[in-house]
Amino acid sequence: MRETPIGTPIRRLDAISKASGTQMYLSDYRFDGMLYSRMVRSTVARGRIAAINMPPLPDGYYFITHKDIPEGGVNELYMIKKDYRCFAEGDVRYIGETIGLLVGPDRGVLLDLEQGIVIEYEEGVPSISIEEGLACKGGPFVGDRNLFCDFTIDKGNIDEVLAKAYRVVEDEINTGWQEHVHLETNAAVAEKEGDKFIINISCQCPFYVRKSVAGLMNRPFEDIIVRQTTTGGAFGGKEHFPDILAGPLLVAVNKIGKPIQLVFDRHEDGAFSVKRHPSRTRFKTALDKDGNILGMDIDVVYNAGAYESCSYVVLQRGVFHAAGVYTIPVTRVRGRAVATNTFPSDAFRGFGAPQTLFAIEVHMCHLANELGIDPLELKKRYFNKKGDITVTNGHINDTVVLSEMLQQVMEASGYAQKAATYKPGSGKGIGISFYNHGGAFTGNGEQMIIKAKAKLHRRADGIVAILVGSTEMGQGLQTALAKIVARVLDVDQDRVVYDNPDTSCVADSGPTVASRSTMIVGKLLERAALEMKERWEEPGEIITQAEYQHPEGYPWDQSTFQGDAYITYGWGVCAVEVEVDPLTREVITKGVWSSHDVGVPIDELVVKGQIHGGIIQSLGYAAMEKLENTAKKGFKQVGLSDYIIPTSMDFPAQTATLVHNPYPYGPFGAKGMGELVFNGASAAFIDAVSRAVDTEIRSIPIPPETLTELMKHGA
Repeated sequence: MRETPIGTPIRRLDAISKASGTQMYLSDYRFDGMLYSRMVRSTVARGRIAAINMPPLPDGYYFITHKDIPEGGVNELYMIKKDYRCFAEGDVRYIGETIGLLVGPDRGVLLDLEQGIVIEYEEGVPSISIEEGLACKGGPFVGDRNLFCDFTIDKGNIDEVLAKAYRVVEDEINTGWQEHVHLETNAAVAEKEGDKFIINISCQCPFYVRKSVAGLMNRPFEDIIVRQTTTGGAFGGKEHFPDILAGPLLVAVNKIGKPIQLVFDRHEDGAFSVKRHPSRTRFKTALDKDGNILGMDIDVVYNAGAYESCSYVVLQRGVFHAAGVYTIPVTRVRGRAVATNTFPSDAFRGFGAPQTLFAIEVHMCHLANELGIDPLELKKRYFNKKGDITVTNGHINDTVVLSEMLQQVMEASGYAQKAATYKPGSGKGIGISFYNHGGAFTGNGEQMIIKAKAKLHRRADGIVAILVGSTEMGQGLQTALAKIVARVLDVDQDRVVYDNPDTSCVADSGPTVASRSTMIVGKLLERAALEMKERWEEPGEIITQAEYQHPEGYPWDQSTFQGDAYITYGWGVCAVEVEVDPLTREVITKGVWSSHDVGVPIDELVVKGQIHGGIIQSLGYAAMEKLENTAKKGFKQVGLSDYIIPTSMDFPAQTATLVHNPYPYGPFGAKGMGELVFNGASAAFIDAVSRAVDTEIRSIPIPPETLTELMKHGA
């Protein structure tokens, strides 16, 4: 009998428990003697804490601050660096910074106590926007320039190219904050078992949490056991942010000795959690007299907020994707992460790439307008090809199938006819975008920093357990990894189990980020399963383990950011058709078509679900998800009544296709894809709207009121 392709869909491992409502989430957890907690946060964006005036605390209630960190512990959370404090101490940097944790047995009493706390500040002058941060408004509070990082990569000599150019076109593209809106809010329960601390938490990266908080107790990592609870969505918002909950809870449990739960309500989750980095990207593009692109000088600035967290790494990916899917002869890309007195920005699906990919796509459209040609015709001239040199002087190692993908989208959407028929300003438009996403960690991150391991355990009953730190957060990873193992071992799917990880008993396979889990961890499990298959006839239990091995021939210099930033990329093409109401300026999306190269899909139903969700999330980013921040109030749109996200009524059904392009170092040829599918629809949408209203758009999002003002005053 012929074996079915690996991509043939199966029922997800978590389908029944989640669809039936029987799956437990963190807020369902109860422990004997468990107490509840509420965070007390800064209400000013910048200032010194002059006094904390507390109401009387009833018996059994506590207020935990930095003063309760045990001797030898340090008031810091170890993320990428150690710049993030667990508790504010002396001063505050942003609205929402954790000052203390109220703990007690009754949540109603905790709320009353929180409202009774009066904190006096000596307020400073905050900087909120990128421009204010760069100008050091109120004085710098990070270094002498308010910059967490500032670096430049060069391919060729852009200054010579600009000096000799026939024409230089300048442009500026801006993107805003974006809220993750995961269905399950941030939540954790900490407890103590013997001499160990246990943190049960909704998170993406259990080993990250362990590393981040261990220093608070001055304990080795192994004394902190992190157990991921079933996680109801994350999108990057639960990569580092769970540390912010785990740290204060750990300090409180150490002092009080009872289990303590912290669950954000929806308002807290919107007002006091990390967001996507706002960005400003400026271009100086050199053209010759025939309109050929000679080079680009690209300046990228991300608003990092008050602490660095992972902004340096996010910015690196943004800089390395700044030329998109195009091979530009000469480039210079400068990247800066500026400090502001806003809630720290952090990981979000795409991890820095969506901002610059949006910018380059929009800029290419503007260049086409300057040259009087269709944007598609300009973009096709510069498509990456295998062997082309990247902005980091590495190579495109893939066979690039953009042309085949473009053909699929053209045929499905009727792009050519519609682009010719819909006249500029007619109220109708169709746009198209091209995008990629580097798989796994940048540069040497996988072999030098992550050093992932994966373990399999065939138990005495014949069941094979997957023991990795990679987490299911709704994206279908449990299904994909179990499918890989079952296929290699040639056993039924129900003979493979994959429980939520516990750091005390699973291998550290690295964080569930960077479109690496299926591609990297799946490959490790494939190798571990192959070894187990060879030993299958051995009696009793079998344990096999695989460690990451970096393929040869892909050089990278982390000190200079030169070489192959990514061995492989996922690729995407997206077309969007719109109609703009001439009176209200509401944009109606009439069609969405896409094609993606994710290598070989492990499960086509899971992949299609990711495509549909990622594209809708990207369209919301461009069309409606307006999020403002003010010095007095912090984030303004903090609930689902005023932070508007797409619903099933806002966008039509999608047509999505896949091109199989096997990746030799991925399991069954698979590449990463979870972030790729977010990266392009926003630019296609803006291209379509720009044509429909005959106005260049340089900033997102564009809800109707913004589009009205833009058309009134011009771009």
